[in-house]
Amino acid sequence: MDGNGRWAKQRGLPRLLGHRAGAEAVRRVVEACCALGVPALTLYAFSWENRDRPAEEVQELMGLLEEFLAGEAERLHANQIRLQAMGRLHTLPDGVRARLAQLRGATAPYRRMTLTLALSYGGRQELVDAMQTLARQVRRGTLAPEQIDEAAIGRALYLPELPEPDLLIRTSGEQRLSNFLLWQISYAELYVTPTLWPDFTAEDLQEAIAAYHQRERRFGKVTASPTTVESR
Repeated sequence: MDGNGRWAKQRGLPRLLGHRAGAEAVRRVVEACCALGVPALTLYAFSWENRDRPAEEVQELMGLLEEFLAGEAERLHANQIRLQAMGRLHTLPDGVRARLAQLRGATAPYRRMTLTLALSYGGRQELVDAMQTLARQVRRGTLAPEQIDEAAIGRALYLPELPEPDLLIRTSGEQRLSNFLLWQISYAELYVTPTLWPDFTAEDLQEAIAAYHQRERRFGKVTASPTTVESR
């Protein structure tokens, strides 16, 4: 969800107001995904590298996140959305972790849609943590080295029950992955839009999904040739 800072700068506003506008875009997109029947939506809300931003901005972001979580409980329940979170969550402030834990527990029974917030998250960090989990299993003798395959790595990821993404949307025109879901998006379709995240609307989402439906997903295989029918 890129472009909050640039959105604010273009308007001569503090960066925090850009992040607040970005939070409104989150509400729009979550509701639109729910209405469209999207089963799983993962939002890259705060990266592992974002922790290196100025301390004041990080503090403001964490305060906004806690405020957002407190204000979204009713909406999550009304739409039967299950909330999940992934990343090195232990590094988050106590207040944020408490809100997350409460909402994750309260929405756990819902299955209409799963909304996952990636917080203090990095794809490389997730893989490091997964490898350490597997190494501990080997040391305990519950896993043999030759048993480490793609399935074993997948089970060691933060939320192995989540489906692999079909579509990755990158806003603000940035054409890089920025350390997001590096294992899971191996065959995801990428869609880049110049729209800054605070300006991203339900219509923009529908355009991205329409573009996705025009793609041919081969997963590394050769497309089967159409059957030829001869008329005699």
